[in-house]
Amino acid sequence: MAGLVKAKKYDWKDSNMALFGSDTEKAVKKASAECEPAWQGAGQEIGLKIWRIEKFEVKDWPKEEYGEFYDGDSYIILNTYQEEGGESFLYDLHFWIGKHSSQDEYGTAAYKTVELDTFLGDLPVQHRECMGHESALFKSYFPEGITTMEGGCATGFRSVPSVEEYEPRLFRFKKDKKGHICVRQIPRNAALVTQDDVFILDLGNKLYQFNGDNSSVSERSNAMEYIVKVKTNRGGETESEVLDGSGVSSSHEFYEKLDSSEEEDNDDGDGDEDKKLLKVNMETAESEVVKEGEASLDDLVSDDVFIVDSGETVFVWVGANASQDEKKNGIPYAHNYLRGNGSPWRAVTVVKEGQQCSQFTSALAA
Repeated sequence: MAGLVKAKKYDWKDSNMALFGSDTEKAVKKASAECEPAWQGAGQEIGLKIWRIEKFEVKDWPKEEYGEFYDGDSYIILNTYQEEGGESFLYDLHFWIGKHSSQDEYGTAAYKTVELDTFLGDLPVQHRECMGHESALFKSYFPEGITTMEGGCATGFRSVPSVEEYEPRLFRFKKDKKGHICVRQIPRNAALVTQDDVFILDLGNKLYQFNGDNSSVSERSNAMEYIVKVKTNRGGETESEVLDGSGVSSSHEFYEKLDSSEEEDNDDGDGDEDKKLLKVNMETAESEVVKEGEASLDDLVSDDVFIVDSGETVFVWVGANASQDEKKNGIPYAHNYLRGNGSPWRAVTVVKEGQQCSQFTSALAA
């Protein structure tokens, strides 16, 4: 997969999920789940396991790079755990989609996630994560924060090219509403450097840490840890310097290496939605509102599939008496709903009736 810094921004609304649920797709999925090499041993020990989609194949992601994601790629993440005192394994299964991941990559990650769910006996709770809008559960796996970088599977940064060849990169360290630190590569634009956050300018042979006057202690400490990690990976030959916000002169090399273009950091807004309960029409896969505001377990019926929009995360609840096809199509149902309301990047979780999912329970109790 060459040249994965996509020229065109990926539009979530263009995604085609129509192949989900077809007889052909189901048959292929069942057969491939039993012979996919990547799944051998998956879910047999407590902890996190990450794979990246490369040319339609599932490849192990190096443990030393857990928490680092490229915006041109798609990943599958399996968290295996046990309840206190429990003996059986429980699973949260996520697929993460970079903003510039192609439709082929998106589709492969989605199909393979359902495939792994099948391999694990339909036990996992499935989640879809979109870059920059990850759920709190997903962020909790990475205490040092999530780092997203430009590029794809052909553009790793395990070694540093010569100074002449190195393209400087600018990273922003920002704490979200729930206290998680998110690290994201942003356009190297001076206008994006504010006093509210911490920024690292990576020049290859030197790292500048810019501490905005209004940045938090956790943002600063996370950035320092990031620099230590980068310098270690590069053999200790990279220098670093900490800069104090408004005290930095506009003539400093930090600013000289930035540009003054009007390029914007185009984030999709989070835009929390109103809470609502919707019932999925099995014939059309479209959903209709049955209740505005708060919902409870008493509103859910085992024969049907419902969408519970908590205002932050979209949950698909699949009743125990739903058909096998309905049970496998939770993500597409949510995708159709989100595409219709103009916020296709929001986090999605699929919960089968009887499954344990504290996030879903909390959303209903909120």
